[in-house]
Amino acid sequence: MDGTVIRNTGSHYVVETDGGVEINCKIKGNFRIKGIRTTNPVAVGDHVTIGEQGPDGVAFITAISPRKNYIIRKASNLSKESHIIAANIDQALLVVTLIDPPTSTTFIDRFLATAEAYAVPAVIAINKIDLLTSDEDTELLEAVSYLYKSIGYKVMNLSAKTGEGLDDLKEELRGKVTLFSGNSGVGKSSLINDLLPGLGLKTAEISAAHGTGMHTTTFSEMFHLPDGGSIIDTPGVRGFGTVDFERNEVAHYFPEIFEKSSECRFNNCTHTCEPGCAVCRAVDDSEIAASRYASYLSILEDAAEGKYREGYK
Repeated sequence: MDGTVIRNTGSHYVVETDGGVEINCKIKGNFRIKGIRTTNPVAVGDHVTIGEQGPDGVAFITAISPRKNYIIRKASNLSKESHIIAANIDQALLVVTLIDPPTSTTFIDRFLATAEAYAVPAVIAINKIDLLTSDEDTELLEAVSYLYKSIGYKVMNLSAKTGEGLDDLKEELRGKVTLFSGNSGVGKSSLINDLLPGLGLKTAEISAAHGTGMHTTTFSEMFHLPDGGSIIDTPGVRGFGTVDFERNEVAHYFPEIFEKSSECRFNNCTHTCEPGCAVCRAVDDSEIAASRYASYLSILEDAAEGKYREGYK
């Protein structure tokens, strides 16, 4: 029997069969270690084959179909190397906020670079624009929107509280499987509640002490949209560690850096200190944003040999 994984709690999975039936599933112990260097060999969005249900109604996942794509990040348990956030998605919606709490450009850029690396189109959704009331706030919103639009990313301005931009968001999601991701506290659950009013996902206030969000979603889950398409809600993350990036490939995942790199004097330029580097010159001339270049350098550091412990094989 075939189906799609729609929920992953860490200890068990829920598979929706092609006939629309939800079945609780598990994986056998040896399934976890067949050369898979991730904390979760099965992810929401995976197309799987399951066996017959046992007396307790639970079935075992016996096979995973080849993935079209996936999004992955460095796991908190570094010995397991990585964590697959979702698989077989049409796009990733990165929900960010400029205040309460502010999302760092480093986090945004690391997510976008990972999406580029794993062939997942990305959209940036700036939520909580109702909180941007001063002239400085408006200028910040315009600057961040312009930065990422100029690179080629779609940027949407939203307010889960007022509903502004929600119709445009619904249209963007129609007929697609979309991963929702972002820091804790950016309002992912509130947006999903707006899209699916009967769902009632838990939301939480921002920590007054730290200005950061508190986790409300505790596991990944897929929800079907009434107008077609599905969204995959994921737990909020505070950092986004990149995985399996080779140093000489990092520039490929920054479109504006990759485009400018064709003008460098050396083909193997790392865009750090080489003479005749067109990228460094473009940064100096403000043709490439300093924040993007700083994010590029931070990923180069990640890719340096010995940065992380080697995962088990």
